[in-house]
Amino acid sequence: MVFNHIGIPTTDTFEGEIDLPHLKMTVSDHQNNPYGIQWQRYWDNAPYPELVKTVPHVAFVVKNLGSELRGKKIIIKPNSPSDGLIVAFIEVNGAPIELMQYE
Repeated sequence: MVFNHIGIPTTDTFEGEIDLPHLKMTVSDHQNNPYGIQWQRYWDNAPYPELVKTVPHVAFVVKNLGSELRGKKIIIKPNSPSDGLIVAFIEVNGAPIELMQYE
């Protein structure tokens, strides 16, 4: 498992906003800094758990998403937000964790 980014929810605007209409959210580029910091603003109709919309999450790239999810509390089922990427969210100790698998 390799660190990818930290997603920090906010209701404020931020520099370098990128609208993602298909995900109903606005983000910053986590690759524009060496620490993977990504600001995230969820739109009013964003269909995500409140935990994801209000608590920062850490994202990790994994080799096998299916095996990483076994026995975990899944809060967002595996889905593909962009070509070649499958993601899912789990809850660990009350915090959201994003697991990412690149194809």
